[in-house]
Amino acid sequence: MENDLVQVTKVALTVTNLGKCYQLFDKPHHRLLSYFFSRYQQQGTDFWALQNVSFSLNQGETVGIVGRNGSGKSTLLQMIAGTLTASTGSVQRSGRIAALLELGAGFNPEFTGRENVLLNAAIYGLTATEIQAKLDDIIAFADIGEFMDQPVAHYSSGMFVRLAFAVIAHVDADVLIVDEALAVGDAAFVQKCMRFLEKFKQQGAILFVSHDTGIVTQLCDRAIWLDQGKMRLEGDAKAVSEAYLEHLYTAQQSIESIVNDVADTASGKQAIPDFEHWHDARHDFLTDSNLRNEMSVQPFDLDATDFGTGQAQIDSVAILDTKARPLRWLVGGERIVLSIYFTALDRLEGVIVGFLVKNRKGQVLFGENNYLSDIDSPVTVEKNTSYMARFGITMPYLPEDEYVISTGIASGLQAEHIQHCWRHDALVFSVTQGHVVHGLMGIPLGFCDVSPVEQVE
Repeated sequence: MENDLVQVTKVALTVTNLGKCYQLFDKPHHRLLSYFFSRYQQQGTDFWALQNVSFSLNQGETVGIVGRNGSGKSTLLQMIAGTLTASTGSVQRSGRIAALLELGAGFNPEFTGRENVLLNAAIYGLTATEIQAKLDDIIAFADIGEFMDQPVAHYSSGMFVRLAFAVIAHVDADVLIVDEALAVGDAAFVQKCMRFLEKFKQQGAILFVSHDTGIVTQLCDRAIWLDQGKMRLEGDAKAVSEAYLEHLYTAQQSIESIVNDVADTASGKQAIPDFEHWHDARHDFLTDSNLRNEMSVQPFDLDATDFGTGQAQIDSVAILDTKARPLRWLVGGERIVLSIYFTALDRLEGVIVGFLVKNRKGQVLFGENNYLSDIDSPVTVEKNTSYMARFGITMPYLPEDEYVISTGIASGLQAEHIQHCWRHDALVFSVTQGHVVHGLMGIPLGFCDVSPVEQVE
């Protein structure tokens, strides 16, 4: 009889009935006396920051942890990382754990960045030979220039994150713990981190804490919702995130969601405004007032990371107005032309030029390419010839944040093609003022009116 081969899932982490209890005292000196006299211990009040938390994390799996401030997320991660002693329960670890907790944790402020890299890598168990072999890659990933040899006490929060993430990304960890650290830092570096995490989770395990449920849904397989130190829900990342958001809105508004079934009593048809001549007073208001959705555009990055066959190269990317003038400042709702300039280094048939607009967490907001437009007459480019691809866009309204535009040149079909040049973060722009409250973006409306329904006798 032949034996069937069964792939065994490796458990990277097991948390069993984990809890952390602190004693609260009415008077500060009673805390000190409690260490020496038992009668003062009885005067303290138990406060459980975390209680009865159990779950497992498998290799190749990413688990997100969501919850309001004070729900016990950081306490849980600190106990898993071993920097905080648990009051109850246990943590079983398999392999090396690397943690990126609060900013500056594990760094000596008087040491330089380089010295802190050597110190942290040694703490994670790397030998001197291994550290030297990885040092150049760590420095390149952090990309903080001459500050690498300056005391980290002089670092900004963004530079702290760059250095700390560069270390945990190169210590050959089996489990990564990331605690809201990516909330700071510029968009290009955050996206570099997100690309690393996407690649790492193919073989490693990740515990990821964030208040951004969108990125939890995107990155994580499962999620855990902590509420007042206890597990409120565990399951599919999308389902848990939606339940958590519903709880937040209910708590904030102090109301319960009510769905009303409204019967359609109108038998007549309403006239639809002419899109060619509509007057969007809302857009005029947002453009002319202090609420306008302002965006500033950075120059094309010649040194941005790219990959592909090399049979084409992207020379420049620019945002133009409708008169082909380069823009460094624009507003949401404005009509623009995204122009991608590239050179074909070989003759290519069925060329597809496209772009993606992503926020600083790497979530794709929208994108487009020329495939469907040119499906009846596929584009052919000639060797050593320069070309320009243009996309007419009505810019959506965006929340205040940093965004990137990634661009690509490929050939083939929409579903099956060869990438010749994909340039990450080719263009970066910042929204410095906005009005979007809900969602990842707002759309310029073709019309917006409220009027009585015409009744037909």
